[in-house]
Amino acid sequence: MTPQTDAEVFEAHRDLMFAVAYRMLGSVAEAEDAVQDAWLRWSTEPRSDVTSPRAYLCKTVTNTALNRLRAARARREAYIGPWLPEPLLTAPGSDAEDRAELAESVAMLVVLESLTPDERAVFVLREVFGFSYAEIGSALGRSAPAARQLAHRAREHVQARRPRFEVDRDQQRQVTNRFLAAAAGGDIDGLMTVLAPDVTLIGDGGGKARAPMRPITGAAKVARFMAAVANRPYMGMKISDMTVAVVEINGAPGTLITVGGRPITALTLTVAGGRITAIQLLANPDKLAALGAGRTLPL
Repeated sequence: MTPQTDAEVFEAHRDLMFAVAYRMLGSVAEAEDAVQDAWLRWSTEPRSDVTSPRAYLCKTVTNTALNRLRAARARREAYIGPWLPEPLLTAPGSDAEDRAELAESVAMLVVLESLTPDERAVFVLREVFGFSYAEIGSALGRSAPAARQLAHRAREHVQARRPRFEVDRDQQRQVTNRFLAAAAGGDIDGLMTVLAPDVTLIGDGGGKARAPMRPITGAAKVARFMAAVANRPYMGMKISDMTVAVVEINGAPGTLITVGGRPITALTLTVAGGRITAIQLLANPDKLAALGAGRTLPL
């Protein structure tokens, strides 16, 4: 059997590296930059002592993502309005369990914003990808017991905030369709039947598109907001020019609104107990480019 070239070995682990970096950074462009940095190291640095390319590449991309995450914290503190991770279409062909795990791991990105960079890295590597504490410690330059302690602290911090997910895809689609029909018709009573009493809507316009500047909480307030915005022009664009498509974004039910093929808004819904418990509205045009290009998130 012909040995793999350096490029072939790297490509075999590209999806894993991107998935790690994306969950740490919540940005498609920054995750791709982190993978590219990993390639530069892989292709130029001596690797005579590398016994596991997977471990080496994950360590490299983790450290690069950590550095970028530390630098990004100051920028995100100055971000206009709430910050949400960039949405990506779910790769086709994945099964229900994989999609549910994907949806939960990406939804956790909002919660993980409150962790330190090291805590976030440990949580992602351990809880999402199942790395051992020895592997995580090696990636972060810490001992395995120190990695375990970081993981415990991070897990305690996010446990109460962990989103609730259901794997019943048929129910999720039905709830999504009922939500869209009620919103399009301005039917507040209809919206109230699909929204959980404590539902929260978070919008991200980044100061570049119209979106709520603060989270909206409560079924009545969210219903009124959705009924109001669904039937009026948006940023100078007519309702009649908009196309609404039900899609799967980051493993969860979603809606993509486009004008002339260009995404202008992406909605993702969290469904639990047959009702919508959370809505994320992404309108920042800088964060919609990957959806427009049809980029998918590998599992």
